[in-house]
Amino acid sequence: MEDTFGQQSKQDFENLTDETSHELRSTFVSRHKRFDAFFLELLENTERSLNEMFVRTYGKPYMQNSEVFENLFAELKRYYTGGNVNLEEMLNDFWSRLLERMFTLLNSQYVITEDYLECISKYTDQLKPFGDVPRKLKAQVTRAFIAARTFVQGLSVGREVAQRVSKVSSTPACMRALTKMLYCPFCQGMPAVKPCKNYCLNVMKGCLANQADLDPEWNQYIDAMLLVAQRLEGPFNIESVMEPIDVKISEAIMNMQENSAQVSYRVFQGCGQPKPAGMTRSTRGVSDVFNARFRPYSPEERPTTAAGTNLDRLVVDIKEKLKLSKKFWSDLPEAMCVEDRVTAGNASDEECWNGHAKGRYFPEVQKDGLTNQVNNPEVGVDITRPDTFIRQQIMALRVMTNKLRNAYNGNDIYFQDSSDEGSGSGSGSGCTEVCPTDTDGAATEAPVVEADRSGPVGDSAPPHAPSVALPTMLALSALALHRQWR
Repeated sequence: MEDTFGQQSKQDFENLTDETSHELRSTFVSRHKRFDAFFLELLENTERSLNEMFVRTYGKPYMQNSEVFENLFAELKRYYTGGNVNLEEMLNDFWSRLLERMFTLLNSQYVITEDYLECISKYTDQLKPFGDVPRKLKAQVTRAFIAARTFVQGLSVGREVAQRVSKVSSTPACMRALTKMLYCPFCQGMPAVKPCKNYCLNVMKGCLANQADLDPEWNQYIDAMLLVAQRLEGPFNIESVMEPIDVKISEAIMNMQENSAQVSYRVFQGCGQPKPAGMTRSTRGVSDVFNARFRPYSPEERPTTAAGTNLDRLVVDIKEKLKLSKKFWSDLPEAMCVEDRVTAGNASDEECWNGHAKGRYFPEVQKDGLTNQVNNPEVGVDITRPDTFIRQQIMALRVMTNKLRNAYNGNDIYFQDSSDEGSGSGSGSGCTEVCPTDTDGAATEAPVVEADRSGPVGDSAPPHAPSVALPTMLALSALALHRQWR
């Protein structure tokens, strides 16, 4: 019978822990799904909107070059879902590809070869054919995507930690203490007498000592999540960056169209005059290639998303839930020793089970955590042997907290998550080779000379093997930029 009661105590304890942590776990699961669905649909809506508007505005020239934009959104989605994508390099590459396509369209009277396009790409930084749009957009997109991806990763890590830690394993000493507390009254003919509140607290603090040690790191993780949430509501709002992106790209295209003569002249100076195409190719003017202005952007227009709300309201909801989850693990014994369900409550101090008889429980309630259980009167706890599994979860939270703090400053760091989740899970950057450092992220819209020095590379140019003249030219360009912004 004692063995039966022991097994029943173990089952009761596991069920109680599972039920008490259910709301926490379901919160992280549901909010992760909602944020993920919102973000992915925002990307899809933005791409669809851009495609529809560019087809109407630019027609055939856009449709013939639409893969440049398709690749942009594919890479943005790949970054968000954990792919090894350097955002700044990818965006530089997009503008380089767009320059090549635009230059070819606007100079259709010439034969533009792959080698010539490679030469053009070397002059991108000097030419600034799209005005200031690429620099501003790169800063906005980079920091907003870093914040969004890191935030969804944070929700994923919180979900995984909560699910893992909630599955408690009872030590033999814990099982003995639980059996004594829950079923010894049965053997004395007092099945209706429930444990004293402080008695229950000491048993639970002993059985959940390692879980309580998770609390300091958990609280720091929650604080870091709340900081990134503030960024998502403010300057790093991915919704306010993505919705008008079609207008901003169109503005850049118009900048190049208006300055096409000057851009072409400077390219011809640096790369030489291309061969005329002859009568076999179209000699349409610039106005025939792009003949429409883009509609003004209205910030009141918001997409309808799967989440049923815009980003601001979604983040406010998540913030409220995150705040409620602080100190969860140290408060767990109190939450489990609830009146009427497990204990007799404070109102029945003389009418509760104290471990020996019906009467008042006198021992002092122990503090939280493993080291504070050295003198626990109810559960024998080996304070010299921390639970390895809990220590792994502490480390996972520590790594995530570090990444969140960097994302708050607009920086992306190497992140490797142990979870095996697929697309849309936000389960880590997947960085395995060269990853962006803290200085790679654009925290402000101020020009970052170092970030622009690599420059975009043409289709046929090796990504890490520029010409001998290129470093010198780019260094001079960087120096000019530096002087301009002093």
